[in-house]
Amino acid sequence: MSRPYPLTGGPSDKIMEERLVSFFLFGQEYTFYSDAPEEEVVAVLELLREELERGEEFMPSAVPSTKVLVLGCLRMAAKYMHLQREHERYCQAQEQLTAGLIEKILRTVEP
Repeated sequence: MSRPYPLTGGPSDKIMEERLVSFFLFGQEYTFYSDAPEEEVVAVLELLREELERGEEFMPSAVPSTKVLVLGCLRMAAKYMHLQREHERYCQAQEQLTAGLIEKILRTVEP
C-alpha cells in the first residue's frame, strides 16, 4: 500500500510515493514505510548492517535482536551527534574566515 503526500509546500510540489520496505536481519523480517529514494534506503540498511557487525561483542544468538538493533542505532546516533558538532565548528570557522576576508577587502577598497 502506498500513500502519496506532498514533500514540500508550494506550487511545484512533488508527490512522493511512500512504499513498504522489507529487509532481513538476524533471520527476522523488518518492514517500514519510506518515501526516500531507493539508493538512500539501501545505503541506510547497509550502514545499519555495518554498525551491527562492528558490535561483535553482542552475538545475535546471545542477545535479543531488538537489543542489538537498539544498541546499533544508539551508536549511529552518537556518530551523528559527533558529526553535527564537527559541522557546527566548521561553519563557525568558515564564518570567521569570511568575515576576516570581507574586512580585509573593505580596508583595501575604502580610502
